Amino acid sequence: MTLISGASDSDLRAIQPSGHRTLIRRRPLLAGLAATAVAAPGVLRAQGNELRFGALYPFSGPIALLGDESFRGLEIATDERNAAGGVLGRQVRLMKGDAVDQNQAIGEVRRLMSVERVAAVFGTYASPLAFAATQVTELQGIPYFEMGAISDPITERGFRYTFRTCPRSSDFAVAIIGAVTDALAPALNLDPKTLRIAILHEDALYGQTVSGFQESQIRQRGLQQVEKLAYSARSVDLSSVIQRLRSANADVVLHTGYQNDIVLFFRGMQEANWKPRMVIGAGAGYSLTDTARAVGPAFEGVMNVDFTQFEVNEAYAPGVKQFVELYQRKYGSDPRSGHSLANYFGGRVYFDAVQRAGSTDKDRIRTAVLATDIAEGTTPTGWGVRFDERGQNTRVRPFLLQWQGGKQMTVFPQQAAVGTLRTQLGA
Repeated sequence: MTLISGASDSDLRAIQPSGHRTLIRRRPLLAGLAATAVAAPGVLRAQGNELRFGALYPFSGPIALLGDESFRGLEIATDERNAAGGVLGRQVRLMKGDAVDQNQAIGEVRRLMSVERVAAVFGTYASPLAFAATQVTELQGIPYFEMGAISDPITERGFRYTFRTCPRSSDFAVAIIGAVTDALAPALNLDPKTLRIAILHEDALYGQTVSGFQESQIRQRGLQQVEKLAYSARSVDLSSVIQRLRSANADVVLHTGYQNDIVLFFRGMQEANWKPRMVIGAGAGYSLTDTARAVGPAFEGVMNVDFTQFEVNEAYAPGVKQFVELYQRKYGSDPRSGHSLANYFGGRVYFDAVQRAGSTDKDRIRTAVLATDIAEGTTPTGWGVRFDERGQNTRVRPFLLQWQGGKQMTVFPQQAAVGTLRTQLGA
């Protein structure tokens, strides 16, 4: 289904992050959810013992909901791997580390390495936490498998043992500004350059990097930016921010924030009796069903750019419905966000790489990770896998989504879409 009637192939390419090419060879390594693990030649099997991996997430504090949702995806991937024989002939055991802030992330990852003696660390959802923790693991030569933190600098420091399976902030910015120029403006029958765009973001690493790339994309495309505002994610009042947006007569607000401040923002707009033509989120709390319920009818029509969510064309994301069934059986509810799916995808990629490495040696793991070659459109997220030398997966993209009827519908790119973009914000 197309995003807008008459959308062309060039329209589709315009919203995709640069560097993605059409893939000829397709290797559906992750398409089958019940695939059996096969030990690589020469793997030493150990009976009656376990292989420990760290799982570093914010399990408490203001962003704990998405931290726990991310962990659930990794936990499902672990259950699946253990049912198929484990990794290197051992059952995988996840050792949890609770990272509320950067200092705690550093302390917990040190504990995981020294006390729990983990072979590698999975995480982490939040960029500031991942940025801090990876500095510690890199010094110790412990592989760090990131599956949810998107700030570009995480994989731009020359680290050899930090790897990331999810998209970056720059990918999000390209998709968000592409959504304005190639989707929203045509749907409104307006020249994109007439839209007054405001950038609003929380002031930590996540918000800083996404907003910085957004500003760069706006300049490159010759669009009209009328405001850029930062605030603390711990704020309890955003009324002054909303007043400035109102004074700027913003048509479109690009908002990078977490769940609590998103709810605060929408409640503030309702109290001020003001709203722009459209709000476009940058993932995180904008993908949570809990956020949509907390905001209520005002969240209808909100656009969002994020990881693969569950209302997506299964022909492009084979296995996504089976993941939902696995999640429901294990946790007794529907997934709260696609962050669990992204971590499930990443967990499978990294477990497979360690298996192919034949050991937990850091350099053999790096070689195996960098050798991974999976085509787009063959996994439950629709993402492919091909790492560059920095450890960044280059075959991933965020999708354009919209809240419609209480569900987050994929509306772009065309091959993943199950809905058509609507232009009305609020019920």
